[in-house]
Amino acid sequence: MRLGTSSPLDHSSAEDWAANQVKLGCSTVNFPVSSDEPEEKIIAYKNAAEKAGLTIAEVGIWRNALSPDPDERRKNVDYSVEQLRMADFIGARCCVNVAGAFGPIWDGGYKENFSEEARRETARMVREIIDRADVKHTYFTLEPMPWMIPTGPDDYLKLIEEVDRERFAVHMDIFNMVNSADRYFFAREFVEECADKLGNLIKSCHLKDVHLSEAFTLRLEECGPGDGEFPIRYYAEKMHEIDPDMPMILEHLSTDEDYLKYLAYLKEELHGLYKTL
Repeated sequence: MRLGTSSPLDHSSAEDWAANQVKLGCSTVNFPVSSDEPEEKIIAYKNAAEKAGLTIAEVGIWRNALSPDPDERRKNVDYSVEQLRMADFIGARCCVNVAGAFGPIWDGGYKENFSEEARRETARMVREIIDRADVKHTYFTLEPMPWMIPTGPDDYLKLIEEVDRERFAVHMDIFNMVNSADRYFFAREFVEECADKLGNLIKSCHLKDVHLSEAFTLRLEECGPGDGEFPIRYYAEKMHEIDPDMPMILEHLSTDEDYLKYLAYLKEELHGLYKTL
């Protein structure tokens, strides 16, 4: 596996960005430039990653391509197409978004997110983005969420069948799928289920942790690696078995200092498992 972070950390140039990542022990990165930025900047970061030997794990979208507002939805679908095209150009393993929300918060939880309309529109949206982008090497993926499809491996497989496009694959955020007591307490079994069912469809993974609060009712809280109870090394081992170059991306921290702190923990916890440059 290859360890990386979702943060570009403080840097002054593309070369500085790549050198910092290598110095930290990372061998994969999330691409920190958007498709609507100057082409020369995109090329500079692409070249810096290649020169440093860093693979590009993901290009993020993080906009609601199912927005209830038609103009906003169209704008976000167009942006998704351009991000996917850029991912293909820079050699990223995947381009990732969430499915989208049927409410005012772009990634929010709503009953309507689980309607037949949501499922139909999600599959249609994914097909449109892939067909318009016409990529040859990278994949479009959806990050699982606790309150929108896909919420688990069976749901992801069903969506893949509904989309029916070769360039649709899996982004593995297993922590977002820990949305029940069963998946929390039987986390190793859930890791095995995800690995067995999704296998080679997985193109990139996120790293964080899950903590069970003692307060009522059931409260599962996202937290930094090591601050929860999830079997992180076992998860990384199973993803490594699927692909020795599998990206594992540390995410959702607030400061550069937090990224450095938790990255240090992961380097110790995953010692002997991740690749360095």
